[in-house]
Amino acid sequence: MSQNHEAAVPSPGATRLALVSDCGSCFGLCCVSLAYSASADFAIDKPAGKPCPNLEQDFRCGIHRELRGRGFQGCTVYDCFGAGQKVSQETFQGRDWRAAPETAASMFEVFPVMRQLHELLWYVTEALALPKARPVHAELRAALSRTEALTALAPEALAVLDVPSHREEINQLLLRASELVRAEFPGRKKDRRGADLMGARLKGADLRGANLRGAFLIAADLRGADLRLADLIGADFRDARLSGADLTEAFFLTQAQLNAAKGDATTRIPPSLVRPAHWED
Repeated sequence: MSQNHEAAVPSPGATRLALVSDCGSCFGLCCVSLAYSASADFAIDKPAGKPCPNLEQDFRCGIHRELRGRGFQGCTVYDCFGAGQKVSQETFQGRDWRAAPETAASMFEVFPVMRQLHELLWYVTEALALPKARPVHAELRAALSRTEALTALAPEALAVLDVPSHREEINQLLLRASELVRAEFPGRKKDRRGADLMGARLKGADLRGANLRGAFLIAADLRGADLRLADLIGADFRDARLSGADLTEAFFLTQAQLNAAKGDATTRIPPSLVRPAHWED
């Protein structure tokens, strides 16, 4: 029984590929279902369920190459973890909300739920790639399988899914994985979980093995900082200065976090992520 179950679990590599956003296979769901307010991140107010005025008929962004210059910085840092194409092509089987308007309300309701599930899949997949977290790999593989099964639910079931409970269950596994990985630095790990480090002067700081879960690092100076084997899940890197910083072995770091930060060619990042196009050369 257990061998058959293991064989049915998607491989981490295959899962990670499915978690990379493919806007060309999506019906512009983030541009419609999400709400945003005029701010430093968005030039206008937009309620949930209303298409962004920049969304074209083919679901492409009409100002994609000019988003930052036109006041839509928030769009450049958003990442759906592949939830958009999943909802568009699998949950709704390729029926778009314009051609099939009866699907619109349900599609827009399901998208944020799917996005949360895909984010969890990203973290679980990364934890499975951490050799030092091997003691919890079996439980993580089971969690991966359960979460994958949830993403395959019908729209009606997804809409009422208790995501917070599922997230808490997985978070306990991720915490255990984090402790195993960071145990390489006994007695000196910095626990800054949820810390207010806005604008903090951390240039050249040794943050190896640090717990920075949910830390507020907005506009922090992390130039030249060593963040290897640091747990960065949920850390807010908006406008954080990362020039020369080493994040090569940092874990639970997402593309959205990098996109929100300020780095350059000297910033070292994990191989699973890409250097943001707007970073300085």
